[in-house]
Amino acid sequence: MINNFEVWNKDINIELLKKELIDSTCGAYVSFEGWIRNHNDGKSVLKLEYEVYEKMAVKEAQKIFKEAREKFEVVNLSCVHRQGLLDIGDIAVYIGVTSPHRGSSFKACEYIINQIKTRLPIWKKEYYTNGNSEWVNCKH
Repeated sequence: MINNFEVWNKDINIELLKKELIDSTCGAYVSFEGWIRNHNDGKSVLKLEYEVYEKMAVKEAQKIFKEAREKFEVVNLSCVHRQGLLDIGDIAVYIGVTSPHRGSSFKACEYIINQIKTRLPIWKKEYYTNGNSEWVNCKH
């Protein structure tokens, strides 16, 4: 059983993470990739910066994984979130879920990303093409 949340300063290697989740008891694999896009709220975005309180993020992610296991029949859970400066097109977050059946994997994956977005101490700064920047969606 994999139950892994990590914060990385390097590019996320999807194929490596996916291979770690392979399990002969599972018939389903569902993943989510959150990409850096070039716009937000009508502003043209050049790049993003993420800051993570890693110790607390790992602890809270483990709670989220525990909840997902209680709600859905899943076998393996993996999530990686980037920190530092990211360019347009980079992957900011990856989630992978395996389970015996697809429905559980889909539901667990959606649950995990929604909880991560609202509960983890991760802050995002947007840098705009006009030279300005600002911290956004900082609700913690």
